[in-house]
Formats: sequence, C-alpha cells, structure tokens
Amino acid sequence: MKKIKPRTLSGFMELPPSEQVYFDAMAQKFKDTFKLFGFTALDTPIMEASEILLAKGGGETEKQIYELRRGNTDLALRYELTTSLAKYVALHYNDLAFPFRRYEIGKVYRGERAQRGRFREFYQADIDIVGDGGLGILNEAELPSVIFKCFAALGLSDFVIHVNNRKVLGGLFEIFGIKERAGEAMRLIDKLGKIGGGNLIKSLTDELCISNQTAEQIVGFVSYSGDPFSVMDKYMGKSGLFDTGADELRSLQTHMAAFGVPDTHYKIDLSIARGLDYYTGTVYETFLTDHPELGSICSGGRYDNLSECFSDRKMPGVGMSVGLTRLFYILQEQKLLNDSFLSAPADVLIIPMTDDLTHAIKLAENMRRAGLRVQVYGENKKFKNKVSYADKLCIPFVVFLGEDEISKEIITVKDMRSGEQTSASAGILTAGICGKIKNYSDSVIAYGQG
Repeated sequence: MKKIKPRTLSGFMELPPSEQVYFDAMAQKFKDTFKLFGFTALDTPIMEASEILLAKGGGETEKQIYELRRGNTDLALRYELTTSLAKYVALHYNDLAFPFRRYEIGKVYRGERAQRGRFREFYQADIDIVGDGGLGILNEAELPSVIFKCFAALGLSDFVIHVNNRKVLGGLFEIFGIKERAGEAMRLIDKLGKIGGGNLIKSLTDELCISNQTAEQIVGFVSYSGDPFSVMDKYMGKSGLFDTGADELRSLQTHMAAFGVPDTHYKIDLSIARGLDYYTGTVYETFLTDHPELGSICSGGRYDNLSECFSDRKMPGVGMSVGLTRLFYILQEQKLLNDSFLSAPADVLIIPMTDDLTHAIKLAENMRRAGLRVQVYGENKKFKNKVSYADKLCIPFVVFLGEDEISKEIITVKDMRSGEQTSASAGILTAGICGKIKNYSDSVIAYGQG
C-alpha cells in the first residue's frame, strides 16, 4: 500500500499538547469572563445553507466563502459568527428573551491567502447583545468593559480599546456635502493608520473627487490628537446625525468609566471607521500599545439591522469579536506567553509500587472527587522512567504508593518543583495539593508582558 506523506494544509493551525493547553486556557478565560456578565453560550452549525451565509454578502464574501455541494444541496462553511446569529434570532424569536445576550466561540473558515498571523481556519470569540425594536446605549458601553476584563484576565496590560461612532463621520460627510459617498469615505479613512494622512488626502481627492481643502479638513478632523470633543464642538449644530453621534460618544465615555474601564485602556479615536457597511453607530478596534503594527486584536460595533435578511422585525445589536487563533499566534510570536503557567495535563501522577493497582485506582478516584486532575501510571517501566514521565509533562506532584504506604494507610507525595517529599494521610496531602494548585491558578497569569 502506497504511503501518503502526512501534511497539514496551509492556513490551518495544529498545536502540540504543550501549546494547546495554553490555547484552551485562553479560551476558558474568555468564557469565564463572558459568564460573569450574564451572557449565555450559543453553538451554531459550522455549515449552513449557502443562501444563509451569502444573504448579506457581496463579491468579497463570495470570494472568501468555502462552498460545498452534495447532490442538489448547496452548503457553505461559515466565515464569521454574526450571520449565524442573525439567522438564529430570526428563527427562534418567539423562544428568546430580549435583549438576547450570547457569546459563541467556534471555528470559522475563510478562503483567503494564508500568511503570517492569518489563517483559513481559526477560532473566533464573539459576544453580542441583540434588542427587539431598540437597544440602549448602555449596552454599547458594557461590551468594552467585558473585553477589558477578558484581556486583563489574560495578563495583558498594554492595550487600548479605540472607540468611535459612525454617525459622527456620517454627519461630517453630510456637512461637507459628500453624504452619498460616505461608505467609500469610511473605507478610505479606515486605512489612515496604514497609509498616513498625506496619502489619505490624496485618496480622498483622487477616488472621491472632492476638493483638496475638504480632504484636508476631513483628515485634520479624524487625525486630531487632542480632546476629541473639542474638535467635535466646532461642528455641533450643523448636522443632526453628527450631533447624535457626538452625544452618544459622550454617554458611552461616561458609562464605560462607570463599568470600570480605566481611561488608560480606552480612547475616543475619530479615525476608527470599520469599513463594513452594516455598522451604524459605535465602532471598536483594540490594539496592543507596544505592537500597533499587528493591527486590531478585537473589533466590532453597533448594527441596527441584524436580521433584515431573515425577518421584518427590527432587531438592533452590538457586538465585539476576537480572533482567538490569531491572538494566540501574536502572543506566542511576540513571546508574551508566560512560561510559568501550569501547562501540565494533570495535577498528580500516581506511581503504584505494587503489582496490585486497585489501591492506586481508588486513590485516583478520591483525588478526582476533590477536584484534582489525576493520572495513574500503569506501565511496566523502570522507576526512573516513571518519574521522568512526570517531569517531561511538567506534572507538579507525584504520589508514590508502595506496600509500606498501603499498610500504614498513608501516601508519599513529591513536589516536582521544589523536590520536597512528604508522607501523611491521603486526605491531608490531597487537601494540601488542592491548596497549592489553587495558588498556582490564582497567582499565575496565562499571558503577560514581562
């Protein structure tokens, strides 16, 4: 039989167990934080009917989506989680309580060119609040506080959530008489950080055919580095849309502070536009302060027509999304992983020193009931190999269970970190191990910046 060379497709990330445990810990911290705010978990299918996923898509979406055909059925792999959410709330409207608060962590697929930090298959973590008929500004302030606590739980400290409101930009374009080209202008402004002010002026004049003076005023507004409300005050009263957006930003700032987001970790940034047309109000982009070249690690915004393709009901929403696979790749590449994180597959390895394994198995069950992760080493190897197994997997505690321990109804525990070895009753040492493991979990942060 011909042997096939094993390979992993380009753009698909496979991690060794020693790294997968970090990724799982990262995802768990997101889940735990989402739950703290009363969000419920949702798990939608990876595969949907193509017409569902393409309902809001244009040409770019069609280029990225993976379509699958089986008989007369036209299916596709989801490329993000928002469309599935839109379908879900439309389909289950009568069963849901609104505002509907959900989080979802799952794989998505995009048929784009694989490159550094960009994947074709990746995990995405989304958090959204969907209203029925309306949705208050308070919700738009709450999501940044959730994301702030997620990143703080990971040990990240040097990040800033940049916030803007597309109504401000839309009103500005209305004032300058280019309202009909607002979408194109926002897509260009979204590139300011990459191309710079001079090139943005040129793009606005060349592509939108507006005067150089108008382009300079627009770029001056979006790149203003002082108090954003002072530059907004100059345009207040000239556009109802602009005034609404400015008022919403002020309210957002007040509520974010009340939610506990430090002013060191958010910024009203008038250049944030989010080029996608379905955003209608507040928009967010999150950057690592020391690594702005990496781009946004979390983004999102307000959308007023979530389910318009699936329902006549108005169901506005606000959401933020983190590409977990990309975030993990960035933290790993920038050496922001904290090596002291407890990455072992088990807390305890029990090494039986007798042929009868019954006592070891019962001990393992008792320890598991106490909340510990336990392995029993049942292989017929030399003692040195057994201890080496624990050392190689970074298992922090090894329990030796021989005839002497069994007859005295005690166990012997070795702390692999300190080398300390103790003999006592199983109950006392199990409680001690649980306490130490909790201290590891409480004091060790999965990700840090040195």
